Amino acid sequence: MRSLPPFDGLVAFEAAARHRSMTLAATELGLTQSAVSHRLRKLETYLGAKLFNHRSGTGLSPTTAGASLLTDIVSLLDEMATLRARYRAEAQPAVLKVGVGAALSHHWLVRRLPGFMSKHPKVGVELVVAESEAQARAADVDLQVLWLPKATARASSTQRLLFREQVFPVAMPRLLRRGRPLHTVRQLANLPIIHKGRAGRDDGAEWSWPVWFERLGLGTEAPAGMRVDTISLALAAAIEGVGVALGRSLLVHDALTERRLTRVLSADWDMPSSKVHVIRWPAILGTDARVRLFANWLAREAAMLSDREQSAGMDSDKNKSIAILQKP
Repeated sequence: MRSLPPFDGLVAFEAAARHRSMTLAATELGLTQSAVSHRLRKLETYLGAKLFNHRSGTGLSPTTAGASLLTDIVSLLDEMATLRARYRAEAQPAVLKVGVGAALSHHWLVRRLPGFMSKHPKVGVELVVAESEAQARAADVDLQVLWLPKATARASSTQRLLFREQVFPVAMPRLLRRGRPLHTVRQLANLPIIHKGRAGRDDGAEWSWPVWFERLGLGTEAPAGMRVDTISLALAAAIEGVGVALGRSLLVHDALTERRLTRVLSADWDMPSSKVHVIRWPAILGTDARVRLFANWLAREAAMLSDREQSAGMDSDKNKSIAILQKP
């Protein structure tokens, strides 16, 4: 009888090694930190080796054994992820299962999907909210739209770049005089602020209100304001008139066009997002016609958005805001 390693321990190890953090691994996997630690201890007991060194300031660091296991486990998990895709490719089901983050689906993608389905009535689409690769694996998606750090967002045979965004403050028009951008940046200090994410969490300088206030010459302290967990909630609160939120150009495009939101500052103050969107699929689906149709359609939507923003003067640098896909 085979002596197999605990699979839940392998998954927990891969997530912890990738994030260099038990806490972030637990968040991705929907577990408590103690549950992740327990699974890692089971795996270490099975292997008879310690997998992590704990180093202050740098987070988790794999031991020599851990680094070797990580190389093997990434390949193993990727191969396992293709099992469902392999059988689906043979069966050619009508429904394409797409994983996407809540903010992108709610504020941009959902209203555009009917256009794709009307052009390709034989290809059904099932949209699944998946904020991480682990959630996408659990949902068995065929395609996933990811929001990744620029350094890791490279085009490959199973991944293509979609679009880059700018980050800038937005608010309900009635919060601003005549619904127009502030005449002077100092007026921002008098408006209610909506913060995204937990205090102290580093999501990038573009999401930090203290960084914005320092850039604007308003000091290093931003008003406490209201704090919400996600950008989707921040934009929903801004649309309801709660205050000023930091929004990504793609997510706020429709709300700006429809005047549900407006820019608070001129586009000269925009900050590029430190992350970019990519679309990813299992290698086994690389020749799947449905995958090509959806990826090309998504590329065209990005291209049209770029053209509209340029013609409307909403973005001063088209190349910074959106990178358009090349056809496969």
